[in-house]
Amino acid sequence: MSEGTTEDTATRVFAGHRELLFSVVYNMLGSVADTEDVLQDTWLAWAARSGAGGIENPRAYLVRIAVNTALSRQAAISRRRETYVGPWLPEPLVTEEGAGDAAERTEAVSMALLVVLETLTPLERAVFVLHEVFGYAHTEIAPILDRSPSAVRQLAHRAREHVHARRPRYQADPKVQRQATERFLQAALGGDMESLLDILAPDVTLWTDGGGKARGTAALRPIHGRDRVARVITGTTARHRPEALDIRYRTVNGDPSAVLFDEDAPFAVMVLDLAPDGDRVRGVYAVTNPDKLTHIEEDG
Repeated sequence: MSEGTTEDTATRVFAGHRELLFSVVYNMLGSVADTEDVLQDTWLAWAARSGAGGIENPRAYLVRIAVNTALSRQAAISRRRETYVGPWLPEPLVTEEGAGDAAERTEAVSMALLVVLETLTPLERAVFVLHEVFGYAHTEIAPILDRSPSAVRQLAHRAREHVHARRPRYQADPKVQRQATERFLQAALGGDMESLLDILAPDVTLWTDGGGKARGTAALRPIHGRDRVARVITGTTARHRPEALDIRYRTVNGDPSAVLFDEDAPFAVMVLDLAPDGDRVRGVYAVTNPDKLTHIEEDG
C-alpha cells in the first residue's frame, strides 16, 4: 500500500470514529476546547501508529488513546479550575431544537449530570462514562484503563452509588421542560417575583458561571433556596436590559434549553433541571462566561 493510500485510510478511519471520541472525552472533561486538544493528540498518535499496521480493532485502540490522553490532562485542568472565578460549569453543547445530530454526539449527558460527575475522581468518571453512558462492559473497560475487571467493577460501583445519591435517575419530558423554560424566562426577564416563586422548587439551586468575565451576571458561589434564588434573579435582570435580549430555544446537552443573544452575540445559555415530581425547577444553570459561548452561532 502506498504512503498516500495509507494516510487516506488513517484519515478515513479516524473521521469515522471522531464523533464517538468527542462524546466520550467531552463527558470526561466537560470542556469543548480541552476535548478538541485531546482529539488532536489522539489523531497524531493514531496517524503515527496506523501506518505500521497490526491494529485489529481501530475503535478500541482510538478509545483507549483518547481516554488515557484525557486522563493525563486532568491534573492540569484541575489546577486551572482552582483559580477559576466563581462556580465552574461545563461548556454547553448547543444544537438547534429537534436538529438531527450525529448519533454518538447526542450521548453528551445533561448539564445537571455533568455537574455531579465533576465530584467523581477522574478514574471513576471515566468508568461511569464508558459503562453507564456508552454501555462498555467492565471487561472492555479494563484494558482501556490498564486495570483488572474487578478493579473496574469497584470503580463503577463507587461512581454509580455516588451519582445516584446526588441525582436519581430521571428524564424530564422534553415538552414539559421547554414549557418550564419559557415560563421561567418570562418571569425572570419580566421581574415577576410571584411567578418565579411559583415555578421554583423549595430546594432549588442556581449556578452562574461567568468566569470573572461577565460582570454583574454571575454569583461567586451557588445560591440555594427558592427565596434567595428568586431575589438574585430579579435583582440581576433589574440591572440589565432584558428587553434587548433575543431568546433562541436550542437543545443544550440533549435538553430543551435557551440561548440569550444580545445584539447578535451570545449572552447566556440557560439550562433548567426539573424536579421528578412535576414541572418545578430544582436547578438553574446559567453560563455567561464569553469564553464558553464562542462556538455558539446565532443561526444554530
